[in-house]
Amino acid sequence: MGPPSSSGFYVSRAVALLLAGLAAALLLALAVLAALYGHCARVPPSEIQHRGVPDAAPVPPRKQKEPPPTPKSGPAREPEVAATPSDWRPPGPWDQLRLPPWLVPLHYELELWPRLRPDEHSGPALRFTGRVNITVRCTVSTARLLLHSLFLDCASAEVRGPLSPGTGDATVGRVPVNDVWFALDMEYMVLELGEALQPGSSYELQLSFSGPVYQDTWEGLFLNLYTDQGERRALLASHMEPTFARYVFPCFDEPALKTTFNITIIHHPSYVALSNMPKLGQSEKEDVNGSKWTVTTFYTTPLMPTYLVAFAICDCDHVNRTERGQEIRIWARKDAIVNGYADFALNITGPIFSFMEDLYNISYPLPKTDIIALPTFDKRAMENWGLLVFDESLLLLQPEDQLTEKKTVIFSIVSHEIGHQWFGNLVTMDWWNNLWLNEGFASYFEFEVINHFYPKFPRNEVFFTNILYGVLKEDHALVFRAVSMKAENFTETDEINEVFDLFTYSKGASMVRMLSSFLNENLFISALKSYLETFSYSNAEQDDLWKHFQMAIDDQSKILLPATVKSIMDSWTHQSGFPVITLNVSTGVMKQEPFYLGKVKNQTLLTHNDTWIIPILWIKNGTTQSLVWLDNSSKVFPEMQVSDSDHDWVILNLNMSGYYRVNYDKLGWKKLNQQLEKDPKAIPVIHRLQLIVDAFSLAKNNYIEIETALDLTKYLADEDEIIVWHAVLLNLVTKDLISNVNNYDLFPLLKKYLLKRLMSIWNIYSTIIHENVTTLQDDYLALTSLEELFRTACWLGLEDCLQLSKELFRNWMNHPENEIPYPIRSVILCYGIALGNEKEWDFLLNIYNNKTKEEERMQLAFAMSCSKDPWILNRYLEYAITTSPSTFNETNIIEVVAESEVGRYIAKDFLVNNWQAVSERYGAPSLVTLIDIIGRTISTDSQIMEMQQFCSNMLEEHQRLTVHAKLQTIKNENLENKKRNARIAAWLRENT
Repeated sequence: MGPPSSSGFYVSRAVALLLAGLAAALLLALAVLAALYGHCARVPPSEIQHRGVPDAAPVPPRKQKEPPPTPKSGPAREPEVAATPSDWRPPGPWDQLRLPPWLVPLHYELELWPRLRPDEHSGPALRFTGRVNITVRCTVSTARLLLHSLFLDCASAEVRGPLSPGTGDATVGRVPVNDVWFALDMEYMVLELGEALQPGSSYELQLSFSGPVYQDTWEGLFLNLYTDQGERRALLASHMEPTFARYVFPCFDEPALKTTFNITIIHHPSYVALSNMPKLGQSEKEDVNGSKWTVTTFYTTPLMPTYLVAFAICDCDHVNRTERGQEIRIWARKDAIVNGYADFALNITGPIFSFMEDLYNISYPLPKTDIIALPTFDKRAMENWGLLVFDESLLLLQPEDQLTEKKTVIFSIVSHEIGHQWFGNLVTMDWWNNLWLNEGFASYFEFEVINHFYPKFPRNEVFFTNILYGVLKEDHALVFRAVSMKAENFTETDEINEVFDLFTYSKGASMVRMLSSFLNENLFISALKSYLETFSYSNAEQDDLWKHFQMAIDDQSKILLPATVKSIMDSWTHQSGFPVITLNVSTGVMKQEPFYLGKVKNQTLLTHNDTWIIPILWIKNGTTQSLVWLDNSSKVFPEMQVSDSDHDWVILNLNMSGYYRVNYDKLGWKKLNQQLEKDPKAIPVIHRLQLIVDAFSLAKNNYIEIETALDLTKYLADEDEIIVWHAVLLNLVTKDLISNVNNYDLFPLLKKYLLKRLMSIWNIYSTIIHENVTTLQDDYLALTSLEELFRTACWLGLEDCLQLSKELFRNWMNHPENEIPYPIRSVILCYGIALGNEKEWDFLLNIYNNKTKEEERMQLAFAMSCSKDPWILNRYLEYAITTSPSTFNETNIIEVVAESEVGRYIAKDFLVNNWQAVSERYGAPSLVTLIDIIGRTISTDSQIMEMQQFCSNMLEEHQRLTVHAKLQTIKNENLENKKRNARIAAWLRENT
C-alpha cells in the first residue's frame, strides 16, 4: 500500500472533541479486552463454559486444524498450552499466512528424543521430546514473537539476549516471557514478552517441547511398522515439506528463511540414527528409569530451509560406494539388502550425481548422501539434503521386476530427487507460489539424465506419455491454475499443499522443455549455471531465472527473440491453459486461440483476453525448418503454404516441444492423411503420435469434425509402433464405449475395422509373448503399452487373444511357478476369469487372500469382477460386505463389479437389498460414485426418474440434490456420446 492521499475532509471542533472522547472510550475498552484476552489465552476451549462465560451468539467458526491420526495403539494427549479460540483474541499478525519480518533465524541447535524401543513400538501412543535453541536477529522492535508450531506441547520457553557480539553464546541478560499461546488457524506459537527486543541485536530462543509420532500419515515425524527377517519391526522417519517441520519442532517454517542446523538425536542403542550430515560423535545418556540411550550428534548443515531437515531412526542395513570422494549409502530392510534389491539404486546414484556436477559445473556440497527405502511412504520420495527418503517400491529392484517398467521408474525418480540437490536445495524458490522452479526443473532433468545414460531411449515419446499427455488433458483456459501464482493468493496453509499437483510438476517440466527448445543447449545450460551460481545457498523468484536467461541471450547474437525472455515465458507461466494453433496451409495464415473444453460458437463470451508468445518449430516434407514465432493472435507465414503436390505437407511443433495443440485447415489434414497412407515412416513416430492425440482431442472438444480424426487411422495396418497404437486405442476405444451395452450397432463395425488393421501389430507381440517375453525387458514403450493392446484385442473377440488368455491362466493355475507375463497380467487374469467358472474364481480368491502387496491385491480384486456368471458376482458382493475390512480394504468392490457389463445390473439390485450394510461399510458418499458407473446408459428423463427413485430411500436430501445434478450431467454426456458414436458408426460403414 502507498502513502495516504493528500485529499480529505474537515470536521468542526465540537465534532473533533466528540470523536476524541469516543476514541478514549474505545482505548479503555480495548485495554479491558486485552486484559481478559491475556487471562483467557491459556484456557482450553472445553473449559470456557465452566469459567462463567455466557452463551453469547456464536462467532462464525474458522476451519479447525485437526492433528494427523496418532498410532492406533493409543490416544493423543491434550496440549499442555492450549490453542486460543479465534473469537477470544484480537486481530493480529497471527491471522496472516506469512510470518512478520521481525526476526531472522541465524542458526538452530535441535535435539530430539523419540521414545522408540524395539520391544515397545506397539505399546501406548509414541511421543517424542525435544529442545531447540534458535539464534535470531531482531529487525523490528517487538515484544511479541511468532514462530510456527502445530500439535506440539510447549514445556518451557525462554529468550536470552541480547547476545554479545563475538563471544559465542555469552549473553547480557534474559528477556522475560509472560505468556505462550497458540493460534491454530495459521499454525503459530506466540510468545508474549515482558519487554521489546531491540533491532540489530541477536537473541536466542530456548524452547522445550513434546509431540506425537504419527503412524497413519507421512507428515512430520512418523512411524513405519513392517516385517523384516520374520520379525515385526519399526522405524521412524521425517517428512517436512512443505509445512510439516512445525509438527516436529517450533521453527520459522518458510523456504526463504534458510539457516544452519546442528542436530542431535537421542535413540535406543539398537537403532541407527541418520540425518542430513555425517555423524559427528556419539555418547551415552541414562533416563530417569536407568535405561541407557545413545546420543548421536551430526555435523553442521549448510544453509537450508526447514523443509529439508531430515532424520531417521531405524534398524536397517545398507550397501555403500564412494563417488568422487562422496560416500553413498542405500538403507533398506535387512532382507532387501541381503537379497541385493538395493544394488541397482546404488549403482546408478553415484554416476547421476557425477553427471549433474559436470552439467552445472557445481560440485555437490555435502560429504555424504544417505538414501533410505521406507516400507511405506505415500509421498513417494523426498529430496532432503544428505538424507533422501523413498518408498521402497520406487527404489528397490527385485528379480521379478525385470519384465516391468520398474527399472526406468527407479532411474527417473532417483534422477528427479538428485536434480533437486541443485534445483530446490542449493537454490530454493522464495515462496511456494513458485514451487515449479523446484519441481519443474527436477522433472525435466529426469529425461536428460536417462538420455545421457541410454542414448537410444525414446526421450520424446516417453516425455509425451509420462508428462505432456496427462497435463494437456487436464489443462484448459478456464482451469484458473497458472504455473506461477501470486504469493498473496495464498491465504491458508492447506493451499500450499495443493500446489504439489500436475501443473507444478508436469506443466512446469513442459515449460522448461519449451524454453530449452527455442534456445541451443549450450546457451540453455550456460544460463542455468549462472542462475545456480548466483543464488547458491539462497532463494530465487521466477524473474531471477528469466534475468539470467536474458543475460545469456544478450551475450550472443545468433539467437534472436521477438521479446524478452520474461515477456515470452510470463505469457505461459502467469496464465492458465494453453493455445490451439490453427494453420491454413493454402494461405499460410496461422492463428492462436485459447483451448476450451467443449468449444462452443459463442466462445468469445468467455473471458480469456491474453495471447501467448509461441515458439513454432516445424517440419516440411520431413525436413526441419527454421524457428518462427507467433506473437500475435494471427500472422502470415508464406513459407508454410503447400502446393498440390502429393509430397507437400507441414507439421507444426517439432518433437512436441511446445505446450500447445495444433490444428490445420481441411487441406492440411488431408495432406497429412495422404502421406500416412502412402508412406507413414516419412513422418517421425513422435509426430504420428501427435497427429492422433491432437486430432482426437480437437474433435472431442468441437474444434474439428470427428471424421477428420478417424481419417488418420486408415493407415494403421502399416503402423508397427506400439506407442502410436496405444494412443489410438485410448482415444477410439473409450471407456464409455466399452461400458455402454447400447453400442450394439457400433461394436461390430468397430470390431471389423480395427481387427483388420490390428493383426500386424498383434502378431508381432503375441509371438514375443509365446516365444521369448524377456526380450521386452528394456523396451519401456512396449511394457507400458502392451496391456491396452491385449485388452482391446480380447474385448474385440480376437480368438487368438482369448485362447492365449485361457492358456496362460490355466498354465499358471496348474504350475504357479509359471508366472503370467507382467505387462499383460491384468488382461490375462480378467479374461481367465471371464472365460472360466467357479474353479478359476475360487483359485484367484485364494491367491488374493495370501497376497500382501496392495498393488497385487487390487489387480486380483478387479480380475474377480470380470466373471460373466451372475451368481458368482452376487457372491463376490456378499463377501464385500460380510468379510472383515482388512480382507477387502483396497477398493470398493461394489464399484469394481458395477464397472463390468454383467455386474452393472447385479450391483444395482444388490444396493437396493443391502443398502444399510453397504452404507456402513463404504459410507453413503460412495453411492454418488456408483451412480456415475451404473448410470452410464442413461439418455432420457424417464431413466433419470427411475434412477432417482432407485436411490431415493438411501440418501439424505442434500445427497439427493447432488445425485440429481450428477444424473443430469451423465445424461447430457451420454447424449453427446450417442451423437458422436452415431457419426463414428456412419464413418465406419463407409470405410470398412
